[in-house]
Amino acid sequence: MAGMRAQWKGFIKFGEVSAGVALYTAASTSDRITFNTINTATGNRVNRVFIDSETEERVEKEQQTKGFEIENGQYIIIDPDEVAATIPESNKTLEIEAFIPCSDVDDVYFDKPYYLTPDKMGSDAFAALRDGMRKSKVAAIARTVLFRRMRTVLIRPHGKGLIATTLNYDYEVRSSKKAFEEMPKIKIEGEMLDLAKHIISTKKGDFDPATFDDRYEAALEELVKAKIEGKSLPKRKKVEVSKPNDLLAALRESAGMMKAADEKPKRTAANANKGTGRQSAARGAAAKSAASKAAPQRKSA
Repeated sequence: MAGMRAQWKGFIKFGEVSAGVALYTAASTSDRITFNTINTATGNRVNRVFIDSETEERVEKEQQTKGFEIENGQYIIIDPDEVAATIPESNKTLEIEAFIPCSDVDDVYFDKPYYLTPDKMGSDAFAALRDGMRKSKVAAIARTVLFRRMRTVLIRPHGKGLIATTLNYDYEVRSSKKAFEEMPKIKIEGEMLDLAKHIISTKKGDFDPATFDDRYEAALEELVKAKIEGKSLPKRKKVEVSKPNDLLAALRESAGMMKAADEKPKRTAANANKGTGRQSAARGAAAKSAASKAAPQRKSA
């Protein structure tokens, strides 16, 4: 993939067939605005220093090691070489153990997504696996050593390639029973349920991540831009929160508002597209300007 560096290269194996593959990060936070800690007296960047919790003396890097607390304030020392020895050996192979229905894995187990592409040779075998899975409507469970740990991976067809999602282990996922155990048993029916269903039906749409604005990141961009240009800081808009004390009345009011909105004459498609185009262009220009001026504040990926 042009412009992207593979995080891992190896093979994917199903049955007696194998193909060379490369793994690329699918989601990254490297483009977010980040800040450094600064000494207000000098304006210089502050470096992190490790201090002994008892003697309060500085501990240099060569004096630092790993430790596991066995009692309050008592530790056993673990040498870095001992930690390294526990890392499982890697054969660089994503060994597919089973094909399962895509819906079998609860997404609470999803960890991080990666794009999986053919690496030079083996494109035919890769395509055969991808198309076979798509036709059969299945996902694959595979295991391999990734980033110094044995990981279980869920592999699914995705566009022209595959997407591999590392999975959390069962012990890492908290029980939903504990989260919901104090919830009272309530059954909604009659007019209240009908109103809720009506409101839901009027708000149905499609999943489009491009429409999700990172408002915090945008606000930071505006803040950095204002500081660079020496302008007054942007004021936060006051948020008005409604506090209905009657659920049924609130549902009726919401349903009425939805109905009224539906009855309003809609703009023609041409006008709507024209307006959207102007707004998108304006947002794009503002974002580009802020990003270029805020660029010195960002860390390199």
